[in-house]
Amino acid sequence: MRGIETIKNIWKIEDLRNRILTTLLLVVIYRFGTYVVLPGIDPKALTALQEQTRGGLLALLDMFSGGAFSNASIFALGIMPYISASIVMQLLAIAVPSFQKLQREGESGRRKINQWTRYLTVLILLFQGPIYLVNLSVQLQAVGAALPGGFWFTVSSTIILAAGSMFILWLGERITDKGVGNGISFIILIGIIARLPHSLFQEFVSRTSERTGGLVMFLFEIVFLLFVIAGAILLVQGTRKVPVQYAKRIIGNKQYGGARQYIPLKVNAANVMPIIFAQAIMFIPISIIGFSHTDTTGFWSHFMDNTGFWYNFVFAVLIIVFTYFYTAITINPTQMADDLKRNNGFIPGVKPGKQTKDYLDAIMDRITLPGALFLAIVAIMPAFARIAGVSMEFSQFFGGTSLLILVGVVLDTLQQVESHLLMRHYDGLLKSGRIKGRTGSVAAY
Repeated sequence: MRGIETIKNIWKIEDLRNRILTTLLLVVIYRFGTYVVLPGIDPKALTALQEQTRGGLLALLDMFSGGAFSNASIFALGIMPYISASIVMQLLAIAVPSFQKLQREGESGRRKINQWTRYLTVLILLFQGPIYLVNLSVQLQAVGAALPGGFWFTVSSTIILAAGSMFILWLGERITDKGVGNGISFIILIGIIARLPHSLFQEFVSRTSERTGGLVMFLFEIVFLLFVIAGAILLVQGTRKVPVQYAKRIIGNKQYGGARQYIPLKVNAANVMPIIFAQAIMFIPISIIGFSHTDTTGFWSHFMDNTGFWYNFVFAVLIIVFTYFYTAITINPTQMADDLKRNNGFIPGVKPGKQTKDYLDAIMDRITLPGALFLAIVAIMPAFARIAGVSMEFSQFFGGTSLLILVGVVLDTLQQVESHLLMRHYDGLLKSGRIKGRTGSVAAY
């Protein structure tokens, strides 16, 4: 069989074999850490916290942390503070001239930005740690337990939580350097996949014993999930290729240029960022109501039900708006047009300069709209799954941030493995064609 032959080829390549084994070892260390509870906390008293993380934004945080959040683990804050810091630095690199200058400095500038990202991550952790402990204290009180009192417990637990998150970051960097690559995203992938077997088993049991539909309905859910995954793959890989012709240049006795190349413009250039921004906005009304203890029978009650029409309608509109916004700040047609002109390149039938910029702008407008609509549909798909009777935990795999990250990282990892096979003159993972990742190459977070 081709699959067995591919596994044998992978095992024959010593470098690839060592990278896979190293990745597995680091993943085992990460998963072990998610079950190490903070000192002074009784694991049996965490039932209220685990119930709190079954839905809403906390369920997303718990999924990204691989269950460490609901386990009150030393890894409870997970990798999300680093991702938040990375997003802030990415936006600063677009809006602040000094950061733009650093980006143009190459490797030295990238190292400085990475260093500042880590400093910002530590600041976020020192802010989120006490907040997590306050929420943990409330949930423990709900079951008749309590956190150990005292200032030093708060300080020591905050330091442990911050150190745990930075250790996860170190594991991700080791996976990038010594493992299969794309370490930070791979850590998130492991956290998402860790909840899949339990959710799948629960859905199977509930369909075959408690609810109507039985095994036929469960199989239908699996088939529909595969269709959703196929759509997510198309969304992640979709590109519009713009042909570019380079003028011929003769330097000495050699001829340069003249070959036609392509600019791959992504249908979903914003990736999962619009969903993350939209979820943060949608969480604001829920937080205000929760802290103010106001009546939820009026207008704001529509935003308390994530399966309701108005919640998902506003959520989808925000995703479309943020898709255009994030695409506009990450894709710069003016710079692309200037780079083409500087390198004696041009789009056939389009004059260099402003007309090239307008042409690229028009193409991005045309391909961003269907990409934004498809992204919005994928994001609200879990709500349709819940309406159809799918359990809350299993419905999270039918769309949203978790599905897009899962699909994107798996494609990037398979592309990395395939590149090692092809480099050693083995067959690829597919009979025809090659696997395409999110960026055409191995994407690093």
